Amino acid sequence: GDDAMDTLLGDGLLMSEGETWQRQRKLANPSFHNRRIGALDGTMVDHTESQLADWSDGDVVDIQLEVARLTVKIIVSAMFGADITDEEVKTVQEKLEPLGARFEPDPRRFLIPNWVPTRENREFDAAIDTLESVIDGIVDRRRGTERDPGVDPAGPEGVAVRGPAGDGDGDLPMDLLSVLLRARDRGEQTDENLRDELVTMLLAGHDTTALTLTYTFYLLSNHPEARERVAAEAAAATADGPPTAADARDMAFTERVLNEAMRLYPPVYTLFREPKLDVKLGGYRIPEGSALMLSQWVVHRSPRWYDDPEAFDPSRWKPKRRSQRPRFAYFPFGGGPRHCIGKAFSLLEAKLILAEVCSQYDLAYEGPDLSLRGSLTMHPDHPVPMRIRER
Repeated sequence: GDDAMDTLLGDGLLMSEGETWQRQRKLANPSFHNRRIGALDGTMVDHTESQLADWSDGDVVDIQLEVARLTVKIIVSAMFGADITDEEVKTVQEKLEPLGARFEPDPRRFLIPNWVPTRENREFDAAIDTLESVIDGIVDRRRGTERDPGVDPAGPEGVAVRGPAGDGDGDLPMDLLSVLLRARDRGEQTDENLRDELVTMLLAGHDTTALTLTYTFYLLSNHPEARERVAAEAAAATADGPPTAADARDMAFTERVLNEAMRLYPPVYTLFREPKLDVKLGGYRIPEGSALMLSQWVVHRSPRWYDDPEAFDPSRWKPKRRSQRPRFAYFPFGGGPRHCIGKAFSLLEAKLILAEVCSQYDLAYEGPDLSLRGSLTMHPDHPVPMRIRER
């Protein structure tokens, strides 16, 4: 699996280490600055409203495909400062299947090297080529605008936040793609670095949020009382026009529901860490360089940290109850210096999408009992049909 991960994500933020990672993270940080994320609320809401315009009372939609289509558009607009065509969105979605398959736990996969031309390896390689060509198209559409303070490629967010003083970026667009293109022009990034970063951002930046929303809609469908409380917050957030980042801050119960969805169904269900020196933990000696596998799925459902761990209970996230648990009894976004750079972005996006959807519609799940498969992320093993009812 590791070779495949290298092929797919290369030296992007998720996979790079040491100085390379520090350089990448430092470059990317301004694009994820809280002020800039807050300024993206309009982009998030516009894309959501245009997608909801296709919904009709009584329709059945595969909610996972619906929200993934939406989150792809949002990440490209917000982080690449460009629009992605419907055709490109379809391409990205079709290629996630063969990409994900390569990471499913199957002992045979670890015995067959990547270069053996099995059908799966061929599909994996073709999927990467296709993803790269989608990204090349987006980069070509933006090329030349990353240095022009007058160009505002994706609405006000392009220049909403000045570059940090002294980095020479001044009032230039601060979407991630512009920042990375300028770094490449300064000789700090190669074309390959750029590609690794953009593939990482495209995949990590839409799939995880789409899954969180999918599981949230599924849980709300099964828990009408929670659904009504989320709908009430959504109605308040949209009462005087489209919801904003400020409205999202008031959606406290909705945030608890999202936390509980990510506890029960963490999209990233395991992560790997490598100790840089010998450590003793809980009576065990862990030698430097060991591969440590930390599973969100196991910890989040442990009776050691959670009463009745299988139950959906948003009140676990009230401040008092939360403070009684260790900090890392819950880590959907990882932790430490390498925690997910997109956490604030993802939570804002999820709340605004819920505000738009739940103020207008109730979604009723019409599929089988949820069954899951672990690939790159934790996916439902089947479509997730939801019937749309206008409120």
